[in-house]
Amino acid sequence: MLKEFEAVLPTVADSAFIDESAVVIGDVVIGEDSSVWPISAIRGDVNIIRIGKSTNIQDGSVLHGSHASEFNPKGAELHIGDQVTVGHKVLLHGCRIGSLCLIGMGSIVMDNAIVEDQVIVGSGSLITPGKVLESGFMYMGSPAKKARALTEREKESLAYTADYYVSLKNKY
Repeated sequence: MLKEFEAVLPTVADSAFIDESAVVIGDVVIGEDSSVWPISAIRGDVNIIRIGKSTNIQDGSVLHGSHASEFNPKGAELHIGDQVTVGHKVLLHGCRIGSLCLIGMGSIVMDNAIVEDQVIVGSGSLITPGKVLESGFMYMGSPAKKARALTEREKESLAYTADYYVSLKNKY
């Protein structure tokens, strides 16, 4: 369901898929071939949310930003790159996710954290505010720590998984 907030309606590419039980509110842009799966909430009510191309937001995920205030003058926008897989029940809050990433099920990525391109965040991980996750590595834990470099096979799997979700949304 797309909902207007303060006269701003989400912008969704024609080729994107939004499940009827998902809610997308306000200043949100969703790119070509992206998908938002059941019972996800994407709230662009207090700051902008931008989702790139061929990115999938899986079931039960929550995406939001932080509002501007005297304590945080710019707030925290949420940006997600291209070909990102956001696993089931992930919370992304005012962070930046690069392209070709996998955010594992049940993970939390907090305000002003930066996940560079080609990163795997292990399931159930907590990425604390302002943390930078370096490209080409896997991070795990609560709080998350660099676990190891990604293998070439894992790097290849990032595009494969994103492409799989494009083909799955096309069946819907």
